[in-house]
Amino acid sequence: MSTQTLPEVDTRPEGTDTSDDDAPKMFHYVRKNKIAESAVMGTHVVALCGEVFPVTKSAKPGSPVCPDCKKIYDGLKPGE
Repeated sequence: MSTQTLPEVDTRPEGTDTSDDDAPKMFHYVRKNKIAESAVMGTHVVALCGEVFPVTKSAKPGSPVCPDCKKIYDGLKPGE
């Protein structure tokens, strides 16, 4: 599985917005160092767009990404 990261801004898409079949409709960018803790402990993470949720799924290549998270992520400079 590949992740998209920038130096010092460890983020990757994680799922929210689930439907009845438990498949996320879109994935959000969150801090990479919070993903494992959330998945194991059930704690909530905060996406770049501000949405708060527990990590339950990981994105596969080509998965839909939250447009707000993507816009923020693409606007970050390396090292921010």
